[in-house]
Amino acid sequence: MLTWNVLLMQVLNGLQWGLLLFLLSAGLTLVFGIMNFVNLTHGSLYMMGGYFGAYAYGQTHSFWLACMVAVVGAAIVGVLLDRLVAASLYSRDHLDQVLATFGLILIFNELVRIVWGGNTSVVNPPEMLTGSVEIFGLRYPLYRLMIIVVGLLVSGLLYFIIHRTRIGMLIRAGATNTKMVSALGVNIKRLNLIVFAAGALLAGLAGVLNAPISAIQPGMGEPILILALVVIVTGGIGSIKGAFYGALLIGMADMVGRAFLPIAMTEFFGRAAAQLTGPAIASMGIYLLMAIVLIARPQGLFGGRHA
Repeated sequence: MLTWNVLLMQVLNGLQWGLLLFLLSAGLTLVFGIMNFVNLTHGSLYMMGGYFGAYAYGQTHSFWLACMVAVVGAAIVGVLLDRLVAASLYSRDHLDQVLATFGLILIFNELVRIVWGGNTSVVNPPEMLTGSVEIFGLRYPLYRLMIIVVGLLVSGLLYFIIHRTRIGMLIRAGATNTKMVSALGVNIKRLNLIVFAAGALLAGLAGVLNAPISAIQPGMGEPILILALVVIVTGGIGSIKGAFYGALLIGMADMVGRAFLPIAMTEFFGRAAAQLTGPAIASMGIYLLMAIVLIARPQGLFGGRHA
């Protein structure tokens, strides 16, 4: 039975999931939009952030230190990837980029199995965030609320950087016309490195923040990479604004659909059939949503508007 509390819970969960997807998608859309580089290893950076955080947590039992290690570690891996692999692929076609970065996915998955084993790792939230808070009569987990707050703060910070700083001006210009920016004397290699490292840092942050909710395991980067690609295609490649609204739209549709579609189907097909097929159909909903957006706007919601 649908109640106000159930609806509010799923809306908040959708908001939390959408903002987590935004953290992952923001860097991916900039790398794709500015460098025209298809970086399939972005999900692996998310996974590495989770593993770095889990390792630091196991050694120190400090969640906040684990977050610091995760974002710094993911950023360092991103810098190494850019210098050692990606820089030599920027001028190649997308097929070469896809093949190379797909191979890196396999390498990263085997690497974490060698270093940390195949078992799942868990990071516990800090004690101060283990309770719940009342929101319009609903008791909502404090940790999930913290993810919402962090996602909003990061989105605000990115908006400020993109729209109010010189580096942001160069990023927006690079997303519009990379060749012209380079011709004007901008060190495009340095700009690419900054964007790649920032994207890796955000992916690592998303990985460690999601660790207390979803266990860390090898291969965890591929499913969420697919969602991140759906987000940036829906929102518009190269647009932070598009990544933000696309992530909220996809996150809300995914979470609310999984919660309520089986309930709705129960009225027509019975409980057993609804519980069996409802989640599968709901998971298809985000792709249907993406298709509808692309039919109306082939460039995505904010494609071509790098604002």
